[in-house]
Amino acid sequence: MAQNAPMVLRLLASSVTAANRAGKIIRDIMSRGDLGIVDKGINDLQTEADRSAQRCIVASLTQQYPNLTIIGEEGATNCEVPSDWIVTDYDQTVISEQCPTEYSHITKDDVVVWVDPLDGTSEYTQGLLEHVTVLVGLSVKGRPIAGVIHQPYYDYKSGNSLGRTIWGLVGMGVGGFNPQNPPSGKLIVTTTRSHSDNTVQKALDSLNPDEIIRVGGAGHKVLMLIEGKAHAYVFASKGCKKWDTCAPEAVLVASGGKLTDMHGLPYEYGKNVQHPNVGGVFATVRGIDHEELLSKIPQEVTDKLK
Repeated sequence: MAQNAPMVLRLLASSVTAANRAGKIIRDIMSRGDLGIVDKGINDLQTEADRSAQRCIVASLTQQYPNLTIIGEEGATNCEVPSDWIVTDYDQTVISEQCPTEYSHITKDDVVVWVDPLDGTSEYTQGLLEHVTVLVGLSVKGRPIAGVIHQPYYDYKSGNSLGRTIWGLVGMGVGGFNPQNPPSGKLIVTTTRSHSDNTVQKALDSLNPDEIIRVGGAGHKVLMLIEGKAHAYVFASKGCKKWDTCAPEAVLVASGGKLTDMHGLPYEYGKNVQHPNVGGVFATVRGIDHEELLSKIPQEVTDKLK
């Protein structure tokens, strides 16, 4: 029955199970205590958990969808992994959904999968585990249409050992969580915890928010929007990459929100695009006038992000 489902639905269902398995690997490595940290550059760390989680996801999806285009943060991946890292079953909730007709005939040649195996690595190494997410995004002909955001440590302080997985497909909606509306009558903005500068701050100040929430990880920030904890995610910097935003954007759009660069332009996620999001990130929840809020950003900020 599941094999008869459209390819996009099967791939999303496979991505959910792969992200869940990657989350367990991340927890296992943390519990062993040896993170195997490598410094890739300024404010850019990589751990054994990043590397292993990506190998798990890539190996699992490649076994089911040979020659699928997968672009991961950690570059080319050796797919020789322990057998129990490879998961080939489908998430039953996803696979039982009705796929939107516009995606029913898409083939794997139309798809690029963007993987950030551990979004929030810096926070992971500092023990800020609630910031960590596993991101798997699916783009079709350059547009992000489906995504998985897995939180390995969701509610872990209460003894939750399985985390939480939220997924979305544009035109079908969001699963794993019911999106909430943020409080009315005020503006709450979420932004970077550790990559701020004068330009980032000027963009925030121009919005005159009632509250600014600084957290790590693009996946975590978009979840703040979906959970109704913030109205907008603003990052006037070139520091974000396509694997950071593909899955979160798809889930946000599936919930009725919007994500663009700081000029209001959409990002493309085809296999040949540049990886940095050089125009920054501006995202809003459903019910917020994205363009009106964006119009408050001063030109001196956007000029620095051309």
